[in-house]
Amino acid sequence: MTKQCFSLLFLCLLLSACGSDNAEPEDPAATSVTQEATSAPSFEADPQPVPEQEVTTLAVGSQAPDFTLPGADGEMHSLADYADAEVVVIAFTANHCPTAQAYEQRLIDFQRDYADRGVQLIAISPNSPLGLLYEELGYTDLNDDYDVMETRADYAGFNFPYLYDGDDHAVSLKYGPVATPHVFILDADRVLRYTGRIDESERPGTAQAEDLRAATDALLAGEPVPNPTTPTFGCSTKWAWKTEYNEQSEDKWQARPVTLEPAGVDKIKEIVANADGDKLRLINVWATWCGPCVMEYPEFIKLQRMYGARDFEFVSISADKPDQGARALKFLEQVHSGVDNYHFTGDNIYDLVAALDPDWNGALPYTLLVEPGGEVVYRHQAEVDFLELKRAIVEHKMMGRYY
Repeated sequence: MTKQCFSLLFLCLLLSACGSDNAEPEDPAATSVTQEATSAPSFEADPQPVPEQEVTTLAVGSQAPDFTLPGADGEMHSLADYADAEVVVIAFTANHCPTAQAYEQRLIDFQRDYADRGVQLIAISPNSPLGLLYEELGYTDLNDDYDVMETRADYAGFNFPYLYDGDDHAVSLKYGPVATPHVFILDADRVLRYTGRIDESERPGTAQAEDLRAATDALLAGEPVPNPTTPTFGCSTKWAWKTEYNEQSEDKWQARPVTLEPAGVDKIKEIVANADGDKLRLINVWATWCGPCVMEYPEFIKLQRMYGARDFEFVSISADKPDQGARALKFLEQVHSGVDNYHFTGDNIYDLVAALDPDWNGALPYTLLVEPGGEVVYRHQAEVDFLELKRAIVEHKMMGRYY
């Protein structure tokens, strides 16, 4: 092929790729709409202060208030979306509540058993993150923020929508749940026919949602619900105005004395052995010159505040040089580390490594979770995945997610 022929062929291909003169131009507006539709921003939670007010539980026989709320799946959900359901069960529940967690599997089982009978369960978290203390998170790995609801739904295996009403309680104030869990059962006309408990025995394995199933069975059979109102038991709803204890809790924690005790090899061995202890002991080795250590350290303090009222304690060990105790103490004071803090003062840092854990390669940070008697149930080199660590703590046999 001559050079001239090649040029002509290239020109033809270029014109073909660009399209003919009669082709319609691309619509910029249509392109913009498509891009906007495919990249619509997801819901962003913004919990707001809400004036204190009296909350009344919706009375049986009332028309159920409609709602539109964001779900853990990132979608918006309305009551009207489930118009085909013969019965709708609204269960107010929460991530953090031990009683709510104790009933999660029963709700999953209920939805599985009744889905083919025209029943739809919808879970709603009514709690404001503004009304929740660290000290109320002793039975959970998650708080009640919207951003972690998907994590909870996936981990627990929810087979029903899980919605968030923590910004302003717009829906919860209309239904009036007094605790989590609290269920409301609506008939085909969306009239409330039952409100109250799931069953009368909290501990898993001791009941099978008998009250919830009996009320649902009655509605499906076209019969009156035998006991339309029952009492509830669980964690009180965390309304946004319930913040009076937040400041008190923070002040109390910051008032705790912060000390740093010198520790040699024998003391380090004693800490790890946990021989005379009766608590699950979390140990973190850190240093002020270790960037990741300093960045993650405040999260360990949160763990103490969450689980400290139970069989758990956090202990810190500084690996700063023996003459850097003042620097280490200053940092601990800045982060309000009101726990047992130790400073390894031996001359040879490898003695610390050998005394703490032979499996440790000496790099910081290093974290251990030790049972009474010295059995290590969790060890981690480098920065911690705190969700993984929280689960290791709360799901340990000494702890647990419910009473």
